[in-house]
Amino acid sequence: MVTTHNNQLVIQNLHVSVAGKAILRGADLEVVPGKVVALMGPNGSGKSTLAQVLMGNPMYEVTQGSVLWQGKNILELAVHERAQLGLFLSFQYPHELPGVNMYEFLSTSYKALRGLDDFEQHFEQRLASALEHFNLNKTFLERNVNEGFSGGEKKKSEMLQLELFQPKIAIMDETDSGLDIDALKLIASNISAVQSPDNGFLVITHYQRLLTLLEPDEVHVLIAGKIVKSGDKELVTELEQKGYEWLSA
Repeated sequence: MVTTHNNQLVIQNLHVSVAGKAILRGADLEVVPGKVVALMGPNGSGKSTLAQVLMGNPMYEVTQGSVLWQGKNILELAVHERAQLGLFLSFQYPHELPGVNMYEFLSTSYKALRGLDDFEQHFEQRLASALEHFNLNKTFLERNVNEGFSGGEKKKSEMLQLELFQPKIAIMDETDSGLDIDALKLIASNISAVQSPDNGFLVITHYQRLLTLLEPDEVHVLIAGKIVKSGDKELVTELEQKGYEWLSA
């Protein structure tokens, strides 16, 4: 049974439907700051649905349950309010924003999240540091958000946001999809660099590769909309060897 402390993201008995079809069927999960929590499962199990619901995608209908964070049921909050409470979503397929360049996007987002005083005091310095970390020059900021970006550049864009915004809970929705080993190492090292006792990560993935680099504190398996198995990092190896069918039986 999950707990309800304010510093934990607590998902309780969450039921979600899309166009009348049930996707999540009573999911229970918690993400504690300071920990990396991995969520694994086969295609169609509801992993990405959970990520979208946490950030407030209106396509998904919550029919039962709650998501508690900092003393609030965030299901009752607008998307920007969830972001201001420190939630961040890294998309499996990052969206393009034609006509909006990276600098405009990052500066506007930072100001909305951190406030004007913090923006004026810290934004430029933190942005310069993040660009250097990812070996990106300032011309990257002149490009429209994700427009014409390669897969690797899109992931760098999201990791740049992660480092700049420093969210309390980062939801990584299949960030490792389609990436080579160098890109995986970059993502894993960036998560490790940003991680602190004050923030947590929900890492959603199919595969062992990223989790081998990250070494998650907890691993949970979602099948048919419910958590069916939980464990430590050894569960990742077991899933790689056995697949998911043994848990579906």
